[in-house]
Amino acid sequence: MNQGNIHFVGVGGQGILLASEMTAYALINAGFDLKKSEVHGMAQRGGSVEAHLRFDQTRVYSPLIEPGTVDFQLAFETMEAARYLPYLNRNSKVIVNTQRIMPPSVATGKATYPDNCLDALTRQGIAVIPVDAYAIAKELGNIKAANVVLVGALSTFLPLPAEAFHEVIATRLPARIQEVNLQAFKAGRAAIEKD
Repeated sequence: MNQGNIHFVGVGGQGILLASEMTAYALINAGFDLKKSEVHGMAQRGGSVEAHLRFDQTRVYSPLIEPGTVDFQLAFETMEAARYLPYLNRNSKVIVNTQRIMPPSVATGKATYPDNCLDALTRQGIAVIPVDAYAIAKELGNIKAANVVLVGALSTFLPLPAEAFHEVIATRLPARIQEVNLQAFKAGRAAIEKD
């Protein structure tokens, strides 16, 4: 794979922007050119957050991913995975955290959470890869590392060695959380490689 489009989606507070930054630095460390863009929206109130990341071995001219051209979607919440269906195509791979976060309309009883959010994707022939990142991070002792579990899962599909991510963890994260995030990254890779 010489180039790719990665779409990070979820809700505010899930570490989406950090996950996209870690992936960007790992790709840069491996020699790729890239552009990245973020849409925060109402992130501080639990609203949707997305980040676009485009990489290439030669040159990337625009950070925004066009609809229908996502190679990998890293979805931090199940309903958010379905929300961005127009960005996907039959060759897209969606790595989705199985965690459900109730939006305010559901929490107040004005709406119901859809039962089968991922059915819309599978009906389109899109590969959906569920990962219980929250449970894995909880087992490691820090639920905040769920985002890095997902980065680990994503890394198994990218054209760069795991060591590129190890370097990012060692150089970009505070020392007090490096070890748990390294373990979370490895657990995310293991969740994909065991299947």
